[in-house]
Amino acid sequence: MRVCVIGTGYVGLVTGVCLAHSGHDVICVDNNEEKVKLMKSGQSPIYEPGLSELMKSSAEAGKLSFTSDLTAGVEHGEILFIAVGTPPLPTGESDTRYVEAVARGIGANLTASSGYKVVVNKSTVPIGSGDWVRMIVLDGFSERQKEQGTSGSPEPEFDVVSNPEFLREGSAIFDTFNPDRIVLGSNSKKALDLMQQLYQPIVVRKFADEPDLPPVPVVITDLSSAEMVKYAANSFLATKISFINEIANICDRVGADVKQVASGIGLDSRIGNKFLQAGIGWGGSCFPKDVSALIHTADDYNYDAKLLKAAVEVNNQQRVIAIEKLQQVLKILKGKTVGLLGLTFKPDTDDMRDAPALNLIEQLNRLGARVKAYDPIISQSGMRHGLSNVMVETDPELMADGCDALVLVTDWQQFSTLNYAKMVKSMHTPIIIDGRNFLDRQQLEEAGFQYVGIGH
Repeated sequence: MRVCVIGTGYVGLVTGVCLAHSGHDVICVDNNEEKVKLMKSGQSPIYEPGLSELMKSSAEAGKLSFTSDLTAGVEHGEILFIAVGTPPLPTGESDTRYVEAVARGIGANLTASSGYKVVVNKSTVPIGSGDWVRMIVLDGFSERQKEQGTSGSPEPEFDVVSNPEFLREGSAIFDTFNPDRIVLGSNSKKALDLMQQLYQPIVVRKFADEPDLPPVPVVITDLSSAEMVKYAANSFLATKISFINEIANICDRVGADVKQVASGIGLDSRIGNKFLQAGIGWGGSCFPKDVSALIHTADDYNYDAKLLKAAVEVNNQQRVIAIEKLQQVLKILKGKTVGLLGLTFKPDTDDMRDAPALNLIEQLNRLGARVKAYDPIISQSGMRHGLSNVMVETDPELMADGCDALVLVTDWQQFSTLNYAKMVKSMHTPIIIDGRNFLDRQQLEEAGFQYVGIGH
């Protein structure tokens, strides 16, 4: 099938590359000329394991191309994905100006002779946006007709589908080809049939790690329900993390071990063991934005989403739990040097949007501490956005040198195998705060560290 993906951020690029790999003819459109030039050269503008290799093979097979020409993309695609960002506004609601601009641009490039198109909302958009996008597409079409003096021309034939994404940064390729479910929201059978045809290779697990598993469930809903599925899923997972963090804080006070508690409750099939890892809170581009947007939507409809607000409040408090633990062991932080292991909001990504590390850096600087940091990706990439008050070292041992304490912020796998016995020798005081309960306590204590975890 002929596919156009508009927007080559995290979701758009992964979607376009994976659809091209599964056999479709994909054009990815972006208005950033430098970014398009980079992608045409075979380089990915984001870090995601396996993405660059798939980009290269799909482009060489003639299945994937990149352009800044929206007109060419709209003409090419039977299916047009809107995959631009919807960042949070200060009010908590989603900023939909980029979705609006793309929808208007699609309309301006449609004609009655364009043939039937399916416009797919892949961006995470406020509930009710499906009908709104249809209206904006028609507005763009009408405006173009007026400019050309062809008002009264037959309207183009198209339908809008909501197709939320459930990709985890760091494992997005796996998630695309091994999804738990595919959600399609529309009132048009024709559009839904085309979308199911598009996803058929993935549904039958042609590219899955375990191809013999049953077909991927396809959930068919109306537009608003599909949009709600995305918000509800992320809000539930965020709440689950906040819940186990609340339990961890109680465990700290009563002498229980949250890891053992999480193991015990996670074996209950009604609860499950995922997202029960206590630590210093959630961040990234999805959970904070989506929970805030759902709270704002509830407020718009005169409902006070108390549980979701509590999940956010717990998470905000959890961000600084490492500061409290540092103060318990070091007392005064002014004049002390603290090293951070990890900067990104989770491992296997270069994404620092709403990362807990940023809160830690801000608070440590406010309290007069010197901050050093090492991250497997950020340290090597030269990216220093928002990191003016931290010494980013290129080696974990250099980072530990002269530190009064270390804080594990991101649970990168390589942090489990660092030479901690060597690092401890160069520190002023051998203290480590395990902000993810990720490290081997016995190993660290044998290396000479005073180990402090979260909730145990």
